[in-house]
Amino acid sequence: MTDVGVALLGLGPWGRNHQRALTELGALRKVYDVDSAVLEAHADPVHAAASLDDVLADPGVAAVVIATPARTHYSLACEVLAAGKDVLVEKPLTLDEREGEALVRRSRAAGRVLMVGHVMLYHRAIVCLAELITGGELGRLRYLYANRLNFGRVREEEDILWSFAPHDIAVFLRLTNAWPDSVTAHGGGYLHPDRADVTVTHLDFPGGVRGHIFVSWLHPEKEHRLVVIGDRRMAVFTDDADGGRLVVSDGVPPRSGESPPPPRNERVVPFPKSEPLKDELLHFLHCVRTREEPLSGGRHGLDVLRVLETAQKSLGRGGHAEPCPAVVQEAEA
Repeated sequence: MTDVGVALLGLGPWGRNHQRALTELGALRKVYDVDSAVLEAHADPVHAAASLDDVLADPGVAAVVIATPARTHYSLACEVLAAGKDVLVEKPLTLDEREGEALVRRSRAAGRVLMVGHVMLYHRAIVCLAELITGGELGRLRYLYANRLNFGRVREEEDILWSFAPHDIAVFLRLTNAWPDSVTAHGGGYLHPDRADVTVTHLDFPGGVRGHIFVSWLHPEKEHRLVVIGDRRMAVFTDDADGGRLVVSDGVPPRSGESPPPPRNERVVPFPKSEPLKDELLHFLHCVRTREEPLSGGRHGLDVLRVLETAQKSLGRGGHAEPCPAVVQEAEA
């Protein structure tokens, strides 16, 4: 059993994954869902809390995981921070950049850990890929693209851009270690006219590096795929239930007028197989103990939020390229 007691807010499908992982880590102390029927159906009576106040008043709860609908993230995180607890907020941090900035300020003023649940940053394949890029294995980056497709559960509280794209935006910012100059997004709403079911988002980074993110919950097959092209080598990560596969191959771009050679010297890159959600939670527990800034801390979550809002603006303007100015100043208390 861990020395850090964690409470969980929210028992939707992803919240139940958190409940299982926290239980297996020996960290779960309290669970609360505003829907009493959901709480009764899915929570162990030993951990079920009668109210949010019950959770926040428990001195054995050092940290809280918020896995509720995105529209509730800001208000709940404010209450958790005010109670003196560290907090992990599922992605997206909030649905409004100003609220995200306020949470960063509040967490710093209170001296509390604020972490955002960008789980793909903790996937061992992404960690390995980041190390390959940093070490120069792929050469200078040319472009990245990601497909995150599924015939899945349609969210009522957010569209596909806000539901799926945060994963890949977070990864792109991590792998490029750069900030996009502009963002362009196209999409369509086929099940609901005011909510996008499919989007394609383009991120233009300095130096001509481009990133493309295709997300949909109206796709006949599940596909999670990331491709990174450098001027020396190419990498392909395919995620699946077995932990995924990372393949690197040579692929120097040809000179003008020449036909590109097929990828060669293909090799499967080994990486430790573990559950990304558990690794994310272990990192959170580590930061609670050590007071270190998380890999996906409030600042990173705010960066992802700013890119999302810029993409949403472009989507609303019919795919107009929108500038994406970097946050020059830290959110101050």
